[in-house]
Amino acid sequence: MGKMGMKAMLAPRTFHGYAKVMLTIVFDLDGTLIDTAPDLIATLNYILTRHGLPTVPYDDARPLIGGGARSMIERGLILEGRSASTADIDRLYTAFIAHYADHIADRSRPFPELEPTLDRVAAAGHILAVCTNKLEWLSRRLLDALQLTPRFAAICGQDTFGVQKPDPLIFRLTVERAGGDPDRAIMVGDSITDIRTARAAKAPVVAVDFGYTDVPVARLAPDRVISSFAELPAAIAALAPVKNALDDQGFMGHKN
Repeated sequence: MGKMGMKAMLAPRTFHGYAKVMLTIVFDLDGTLIDTAPDLIATLNYILTRHGLPTVPYDDARPLIGGGARSMIERGLILEGRSASTADIDRLYTAFIAHYADHIADRSRPFPELEPTLDRVAAAGHILAVCTNKLEWLSRRLLDALQLTPRFAAICGQDTFGVQKPDPLIFRLTVERAGGDPDRAIMVGDSITDIRTARAAKAPVVAVDFGYTDVPVARLAPDRVISSFAELPAAIAALAPVKNALDDQGFMGHKN
């Protein structure tokens, strides 16, 4: 078979403008799939008040989300000019998790257009997964409450593998647990943590601009920025052929 024939075989086919390549689409949770800020911030301030500490204004607390509850507490205290011992943080963290678990979906809701977009992406043949720095059982409780759990082949948190973002290992292991190939995966997130995770894993990354980062996400140089989930299928389609071209070059022995 000539070179042109081999290239034709390896080129991704398209269907209604979308590359027919099975990818694993790995989503961050807080600030990407779900607007969890109302319940997280309410829990943070409930715990701080209960322990005689100053609360954090909503707009100041929003960018604290994304590194897990312990990080949120620590950063919230620093923001208010307070410090605490490790033992104190442990107590606050335990109280935070207990209260949050009981109020995990009081006001948290999927971002607009999420569910029809997940339908479209799944219908295109892609695998869906969640990779978050939230504890796995809390992530599942939230997604259960919002009736979203069945949509994802894997839901992995910071405790699932004992490692958290931006370590690329959690991304790769999440993809594998979902039944996908880490070399054929795309990250979707809202923060520098998600972008660093994708870069370390050598995966393309789509950033949403409605999440919790305190810096405009476009400045963080993701591969694509979307302002609505309705834009995600096109972003995936734009990145999929590029990803496959690189993979096919490796398959043919031309990887640098």
